[in-house]
Amino acid sequence: MAIMLRRPGEIYQESGHIDNGTFHGRWRFSSGGNYDVEYMHFGMLRVFNDDTLSPGATWPLHLHGGNEAVTCYAAGELRHADENGVGGILRRGAVQHMTVGWGIRHSEISNRSDEPMRFIQMWFFPLVPGLEPAVQQKQTASEERTGRWLPLVSNNRAEALPINADDAVYASLLPTGGRISFALEQGRGAYLYVLEGGPVALDGEAIPALPGAMIGGQPEFTVTAEDEAEFLLVEVALEVKA
Repeated sequence: MAIMLRRPGEIYQESGHIDNGTFHGRWRFSSGGNYDVEYMHFGMLRVFNDDTLSPGATWPLHLHGGNEAVTCYAAGELRHADENGVGGILRRGAVQHMTVGWGIRHSEISNRSDEPMRFIQMWFFPLVPGLEPAVQQKQTASEERTGRWLPLVSNNRAEALPINADDAVYASLLPTGGRISFALEQGRGAYLYVLEGGPVALDGEAIPALPGAMIGGQPEFTVTAEDEAEFLLVEVALEVKA
């Protein structure tokens, strides 16, 4: 496979009305109204959605089941609430992990009246299905992820939120001219997402903002920022173990 790049114009997009406002989504794999037989998942990664809610909009209470869900917040403020009372305000740089297990209902609310709320939501196949639902979340600062891969969720990194999946999510912020590499063990791949900024080069190839680059079959890759850029990196087991 090496590197497979999907450019922004190749990504499924959907917009619509929700409570008190609108949403716009860029959905990389099959989910909701997007069925794409060529992009059902990438290893243990099932869903990678980049969603924006208008100021004050609410995604009403809805059910999730069976997945490990990770959400990273890129703009605005999210007011989160679930049926177990876990919630709070999450801002840019925050990460939330949910073991959805046998099922959990939650809502997502764009908390500001003057700014849209943007979040990246990922779903993973769980290692152990049917666990009791649980939610963990934390805020990170830009300094923590500058010039390094900051682990946000992982099943083997003490500084990260734990996850019931053979996957990890990292964040990085590169200044202009910055370079960073990532090593891949055999049988593992990476999904690289340029959240904003750039232009950026992946192993010397220019890529725009908002692409999805699937990487596998090579021991290492390097990202270079020609201008300041922010990334998310999902490391996955390429073999589905669910």
